[in-house]
Amino acid sequence: MAMDWSSLRRIITGDDENGRSRILIDGEAAKLIAVEEAGLAEIWTAPLSEGGLLDATDRLADQDLKLEPDAGAVKVRWFSVAPEDSAKTRDELDAAAAFAFGAVGAAHARVDTARHPMMHKTDTLDVIILVKGEVDLVLDDGEPAPLKPGDVVIQRATNHAWVNHGPETALLVAVLMNAG
Repeated sequence: MAMDWSSLRRIITGDDENGRSRILIDGEAAKLIAVEEAGLAEIWTAPLSEGGLLDATDRLADQDLKLEPDAGAVKVRWFSVAPEDSAKTRDELDAAAAFAFGAVGAAHARVDTARHPMMHKTDTLDVIILVKGEVDLVLDDGEPAPLKPGDVVIQRATNHAWVNHGPETALLVAVLMNAG
């Protein structure tokens, strides 16, 4: 079953000039980059300041899609992890990973890919929630941690990869914070 990005809905709230809460945005992702079943769909970004968090500007509309939030900002997104193709060679997986990270301005994040081609490290605190499917969290040491829907990972600027050995594309929600 193909990933249906158009079925994902973002609802952004805010206050009007009288301080009354209302819906500002009700629709699809602000930005999307997808190759086959894997992709990122941006929901929201804002500076981590009182004024920034309350600003109703949809900053994603004018930004290139990139993996990490700006310094001092938060970013919220959906992302999907396709089932890993066991027929691909390590070189093919490396090339695909290099392309994917390069496409979101994060080639620098691939610091140690010895354990898996999708390993990467960012200077962010990430809250990751598995919504659908199966995915393993792979770290530098230890056995991969298999996740089931509803599991939450607090990923603290460590080298990691998300690997899907299941039969369907996994869907996750990520909140990334860059205190820098």
